Amino acid sequence: MANLNKNIDNHEYEYSGATINGFAMLFFTFILIPALIVLAFVCWGDAHEGLAIGVSIPLFLLFILGCAGYFIQEPNEARVMIFFGKYSGTCRKVGYFWVNPFMTRKKLSLRIRNMDIEPIKVNDKIGNPVLIGMVLVWKIKDTYRVVFDLDSQSLGASGSSISNAALERFVRIQSDAALREVTGHFAYDQTGVSESELTLREGGEEINELLERKINERLSMAGMEVVEARINYLAYAPEIAAVMLRRQQASAIISAREKIVEGAVSMVEMALDRIEKNNIVRLDEEKKAAMVSNLLVVLCADEPVTPMLNTTQNS
Repeated sequence: MANLNKNIDNHEYEYSGATINGFAMLFFTFILIPALIVLAFVCWGDAHEGLAIGVSIPLFLLFILGCAGYFIQEPNEARVMIFFGKYSGTCRKVGYFWVNPFMTRKKLSLRIRNMDIEPIKVNDKIGNPVLIGMVLVWKIKDTYRVVFDLDSQSLGASGSSISNAALERFVRIQSDAALREVTGHFAYDQTGVSESELTLREGGEEINELLERKINERLSMAGMEVVEARINYLAYAPEIAAVMLRRQQASAIISAREKIVEGAVSMVEMALDRIEKNNIVRLDEEKKAAMVSNLLVVLCADEPVTPMLNTTQNS
């Protein structure tokens, strides 16, 4: 309780502001005050006209001020109330309300917002330039920090609202910085790093969770939070894309060749075992070597091999 009171006194965080039901105030504004004005002229209009006017003028001003205190609030909206420069709480309730008309009410949307961060060029862990972009889902969490901890001029505050475009600029800049930080901690793929090391291409949910946490750390100082952050674009930068593509192709060819040779050796071994087991023909070491060579050529060749038949007869 002491900590809560300290937060309220220092205005470090948002707290609920006092409001009055708007429908209840309609009685005072549009029924009671006009009735008092009419009553003043009825009772004092003939004998004390000056007194009637003197009473009616303050009541009329009170009526005008009362009309200025009404507002309607929809779901997932909030109004930060400021009374002559002093924070007086935030209204998050939905409905029709009345507050002191001298209070400034800054309207904020608490709805979820979607943002597509354009791909930026960043160096990964091993220094390769990559293009990386993401999709960000965010919302306002603490209205006090949004209004008072951020520079009002840079936010484009005008009257009773805060510029959404300015909020998005702040989120975009901080998200860009967090994306650069996370990208610099990981390699693009397994090229140049150990196979057990996490990479941008294969990190998946782990990379997204780390990215979300880093962005939240930056946005929390301004009263905003990230609902979800996901990498939606990842590629090598154009200047090295062709080279890395050839490198990937070479790696794929080597891996394929390894599989082909492994399969060919097992097939040759099986063939020799079957010939010997079934006693089809007896081969000395020289003929076995020739047979192994021929089979490997046939099995490992890129193009179909044309068989050659020896038709020469010994005289």
